[in-house]
Amino acid sequence: MIPQMAKETRELGITGGEPTLLHEKLIEILETAKRFLPNTALHMLSNGRLLSYLKYAQMISDVGHPDFVVGIPLYGDTAAQHDFVVQAKGAFDQTVFGILNLERVSVKVELRMVIHQQTFARLPQFASFVARNLPFVYQVALMGLELTGYARSNLETLWIDPIDYQRELAEAVEILDGAGIPVFIYNHQLCLLPTELHRFAKRTISDWKNIYMPECDSCALRAECGGVFSSASLRHSTNIRPFLASEVM
Repeated sequence: MIPQMAKETRELGITGGEPTLLHEKLIEILETAKRFLPNTALHMLSNGRLLSYLKYAQMISDVGHPDFVVGIPLYGDTAAQHDFVVQAKGAFDQTVFGILNLERVSVKVELRMVIHQQTFARLPQFASFVARNLPFVYQVALMGLELTGYARSNLETLWIDPIDYQRELAEAVEILDGAGIPVFIYNHQLCLLPTELHRFAKRTISDWKNIYMPECDSCALRAECGGVFSSASLRHSTNIRPFLASEVM
């Protein structure tokens, strides 16, 4: 498919499943993208665990793609928390080794933290862990929860109103930003964030699953706000409200 894609394609996302389970076939995909789409950025989502094998990380690096980033979720600063979230013993250690290996072979890493009931409390400790141990990462994305897949089936265990973790979120952003690590807030509505965090918030929800609540119709910041996932019809913050024009002048 890649040779048929428009040469003007700005970015290509690679996700799964777990792309690294393709082994050598993944290398073939990366090489094909480099050959036929030399000006297209590549962003791959991976749990990072197979990248704990340095040989595999080196194979990916050896492709030499000029604009390639691996987005890896890390759900806490401790093995207990991360392994519980992904339900796999030993996953934290493998993931961290994978991140370190990618740095070793000069592949850019975006760290992703999905914020929910099981992860919000240690956001500041997570930020401190990253600042101390992984300061080389390309960027950190602090992400709101999408209610799909396992999140939907474990709704009561995972759901928390974003308004209830703003203190922890603000502290984490302050730590990462203070350490000089680019940090962004994904999938959050501006009305739920303190004003000082607005500059870190990005519109990141794909257009095909992006909606706005009725409360957003009269909001003066609607054009700058990313809205909500369509799955928010299942559960969303009761604190969503419109900004008045007088509030943003």
